[in-house]
Amino acid sequence: MISRLNGVLLTRDTDRIEIETPGGVVYEVEVPLTVLQRLPSPGATLQLRTLQVVTDSSVALYGFIEAHERTLFQRLLSASGVGAKVALAMMSTYDAERLARALVERDLVALQQVSGIGKKKAEKISLELADKVADLAIVTPTKPGSISGAQEAVQALVALGFSFSAADSAVRAVIEAGAPDSTEELIRRALARD
Repeated sequence: MISRLNGVLLTRDTDRIEIETPGGVVYEVEVPLTVLQRLPSPGATLQLRTLQVVTDSSVALYGFIEAHERTLFQRLLSASGVGAKVALAMMSTYDAERLARALVERDLVALQQVSGIGKKKAEKISLELADKVADLAIVTPTKPGSISGAQEAVQALVALGFSFSAADSAVRAVIEAGAPDSTEELIRRALARD
């Protein structure tokens, strides 16, 4: 199993990156939006914690910066009805601590903001995972302004009437083109894309 990758970031796409290891092997790694926005520009060296997921139809590698992010992703996959696509969408919608808090507090409104999760699925997932992720809900102290700029931009676009998936795609595209200096600029550029 591949648990970490060290290498040079070659490309940053909207949902995946490529990393070249010192041995010359290039890995394609899927990453949530909350990780993508914190990655350096292509050409920089980085280390990612990874999780390899093998299914009947695919083999994929998922990347995270912090150990608790990877742990949360693994626990999300342990819930019935949660595959890698849904887990990735959940971790793209909220950072690891906020997502864990939403599960522990059974915040169904927050969970329903994730593309592909309705009320029944949110209830089922939170019921199944609340106790399993409690330790991850308090990894870092909650402080005002801890929500990431990308998450705030997605939430602002949803409030303006965008669907979550359209808002998420627009914000990813802006970040891919070069992360702006402020959340306001990120929102402005995302609106200009539409």
